[in-house]
Order: sequence, then structure tokens, then C-alpha cells
Amino acid sequence: MADSQSQDAAAKQRVLSHMNADHHDSVCRYLEYFCGVSSFKARNARLADMSLESMTIATSGKHHIIPLDPPMKSWREARERLVKMDKDAVIGLGRSDVSVKKYTRPRGLHAFVFTVCLLSFILVSRRANALPGSFIYDNVLGHAPGFAAFVATMQPIVLWFLVVCHGVECFILARKLKKYNVPFLGGVWWQWMASCVIEGFGTLQRVEALAREERLAKEKAKH
Repeated sequence: MADSQSQDAAAKQRVLSHMNADHHDSVCRYLEYFCGVSSFKARNARLADMSLESMTIATSGKHHIIPLDPPMKSWREARERLVKMDKDAVIGLGRSDVSVKKYTRPRGLHAFVFTVCLLSFILVSRRANALPGSFIYDNVLGHAPGFAAFVATMQPIVLWFLVVCHGVECFILARKLKKYNVPFLGGVWWQWMASCVIEGFGTLQRVEALAREERLAKEKAKH
């Protein structure tokens, strides 16, 4: 009896450690789908305890109990049950079963576009930048007064165009980040969103590239 209890305790600890270390995204989805917790509150979820009848997930100072229906007969069922619950959560939440877990900075063409967009935002952030007396005019645009006059005239139109376009792209990106299980308002979420504010479309391409990499890695792990 003592050996059986010891083995069960060890099995439970392995499950808790494995889920918290390697499947944090699944733990968050359990909380969102089975308990109706928002993605923001679930972002720091941790599998605190588990038995054959239920699991307990802690987040934001609260503990949420999710019944296992039907209860497991032994810890040998844990992996299959947790995978099944995650599949249910993925479908129910309309998420992808792969997760984007990091931010990748712009490189190559994306780095060039990022730089051009950043400089454009700085230039058109105020009309005075294109007028004599400003640092930008006196050191750069003053060598091309015709272009400076054009920038001064078009400044509000270009600024609003950039704001609207990149605002739409940020909205699309936020939906993609949710789809790929990036914790809302978490560090990685902020990195992607801040980058999108400046460069726009390139962030959407890099998020999809990371998702494809995760998909390929997941498929390879099955073989």
C-alpha cells in the first residue's frame, strides 16, 4: 500500500512539473475553456494540484477546480486525458494547437521596412519637422527645400494614413496572437504589438513563420 501511494505521488508530481514546464499554454487553455477565465487572467496559470478526480489551477491568487469527468482510474490515464482536454479547449476556444512563444526581431527586408517606417513616423509626427528651424530641416531637409515643402503640406495626411493602416494591422495581429496562444498583455504580446505599431505587416508575416516552424516541429515529434 505504501509503495502504491508513493508511486502515485511521484506520478502526480511528474505530471505537475511536466505540464507547468512544457505545456503552460495548455494549462492556460484549460482555465479559459473549462472555467471561463479571461485570457488576461489566465496568462500566469499554474497547475497547482491534481487527483484522479480533478485538477486545480492557480492564477491571480485564486484556485480553480476542474472536475475530471469521468474520473481517471489510474495515473496511467493522465497523459491521454490531458491531451483530450486540451483538444477540446483548442476547438472550443477557436485556437490553434501550436503556440508562438517568442518574439523575433525584423531582419533583412523587414529591418529595412522597420527603419523606413520609424523614420517616417518621426518625420511626420509634427509639421514643424519639415520647416526651417527644426533639427530635421536644418540638418537634412534643408538640402531639398522642395521636398521639405511637400512633406510640410502632406504631413497630416501621411500621418493619419500611417496611423490608420498600422492600427488595422495591430488589430489583425492581436487576433493572430490570441489564435496562437500568446498571453494577452504578457511580455511577448507587448513586443509583437510594439513592433507592429512601427512596421505593420512584417509582424504578421513573422508570426505566421513562427507558427509554421512550431507546426513542423510538432509533426516531426510524432515520428
